[in-house]
Amino acid sequence: MKKIVAEPYRDIDFSRAKRGAVIKPEPGKTKISIRLDNAILDYFRSLADEAGGGSYQTLINNALSAYIQQ
Repeated sequence: MKKIVAEPYRDIDFSRAKRGAVIKPEPGKTKISIRLDNAILDYFRSLADEAGGGSYQTLINNALSAYIQQ
């Protein structure tokens, strides 16, 4: 028989729990799922790391935007 994952939380009373706030998406952006080559992800992740952090996804978005504005 499988062990129930929530078992350690049996003693917690969730009857008065409330849902957290729903974060509204940033206007003008759409969440998608896309498959990219590993080399592309590695490249943009390394750029983000070299810049001291940040979002590699923003870098990909900026690169695509610059490409279509050429």
